[in-house]
Amino acid sequence: MNDDVLDQYREAGRIANRILSAGASMVRPGAGVLETVDALEAMVLEADAGLAFPLNCSFNEAAAHDTASEDDERLFSPGDLVKLDLGVHLDGYVADTAVTIDLGDHAELVRASRAALDAAIALAQPGVTTGELGAAIQAAIEGHGFRPVANLTGHGLNQFLLHGPPSVPNVGHPGGMPLQEGQVVAIEPFASTGSGFVSEAARVEIYGQVAVRPTRLPSTRRLLELVRERRGMPFSRRWLDVPKREVALANLVKQGIVRTYPVLHDLPGSFVSQAEHTLVILEDGCLVTTA
Repeated sequence: MNDDVLDQYREAGRIANRILSAGASMVRPGAGVLETVDALEAMVLEADAGLAFPLNCSFNEAAAHDTASEDDERLFSPGDLVKLDLGVHLDGYVADTAVTIDLGDHAELVRASRAALDAAIALAQPGVTTGELGAAIQAAIEGHGFRPVANLTGHGLNQFLLHGPPSVPNVGHPGGMPLQEGQVVAIEPFASTGSGFVSEAARVEIYGQVAVRPTRLPSTRRLLELVRERRGMPFSRRWLDVPKREVALANLVKQGIVRTYPVLHDLPGSFVSQAEHTLVILEDGCLVTTA
């Protein structure tokens, strides 16, 4: 960490905060998911920033990894609980932030994830362990009468790296990695009315390159040229305007060059809320870049 890098993180956070706030006001009954996602992603590019991952727009029991498909006809409806999770980067330095928009009667569930995030931020400083952060998150969520999602975590950030150490759990456990000055961490509590565990759904719209290997088919090579520009950061199927896209994507997944990010969801009929900020750990506390 140096002053120039810190400035990049702070500016990425400022952009992300502004755009996510605008996005929250766009989520209303009758609005289209595709139009909303396209508009917010365009705002990032218009700000001369990059998308660290496709805008996540996850409904109700879905916690993460949903985004619009290119022919998405879904509309926001009364009663929905919508999570917007936005990643903005400047030269690979990422601001990762999320908000939950309540179109029903889920105010207490939304407060639970926000309170958990606030509790973790209040603790974050060098020497505090990830286990202690998880305990604070768990206590806040359970204090509101809900379950933390135990198999989702916050994560460390680095240049062009979205999910690195340390992992920040949503439940307490002994020990854990102590935070260190200069680390950048995304803390993202999830509160649920369901089981508190997520599993993979069939829906997949987000992918990411995880390996570098030669590939033979021309269509696969063309798609891979686009994917390489992401430098390992996730991308959306709808971003890929190439011939034989579906065949090429399937081949890359089969070869282990690209991985899928299926939608992660709790029990059908349950509701999950999320809150997230990006923090830089300082000598005597932390700086929240996305507030």
